[in-house]
Amino acid sequence: MTTRNTPQRREVVRALSRLHGFVSAQELHAVIADGGGRIALATVYSQLKSLVRSGEVDVVMTDRGESLYRRCVVDAHHHHLACRRCGRTIEVDAPDLEAWANEVGRRHGFRDLRHVLELSGICDTCDG
Repeated sequence: MTTRNTPQRREVVRALSRLHGFVSAQELHAVIADGGGRIALATVYSQLKSLVRSGEVDVVMTDRGESLYRRCVVDAHHHHLACRRCGRTIEVDAPDLEAWANEVGRRHGFRDLRHVLELSGICDTCDG
């Protein structure tokens, strides 16, 4: 399935590219509106969902169950370590996890495995 590069998609990508760190869909919508863009909040949500599926955008979940998004800065598969208080996020390379996941899949007759690992805690800055 190919994704069309619509003006709305380009607007969401442009806004995410200007931001640093993770933002909610509502925050992203406000940034676009403040910049003069005209896009419905529902469209922002649908574009973000599509961008997550394509791997162009990372998503993490807060303790409150809110999804936060940012433009993916690493091209390869990766995981996140996120602070539940301030939202600071670090990209983590986990080759041992990748090997384990592939081995579990192989043992059970699965291939083309996909997975998501999100570790969350309280960072030193917030804990201090």
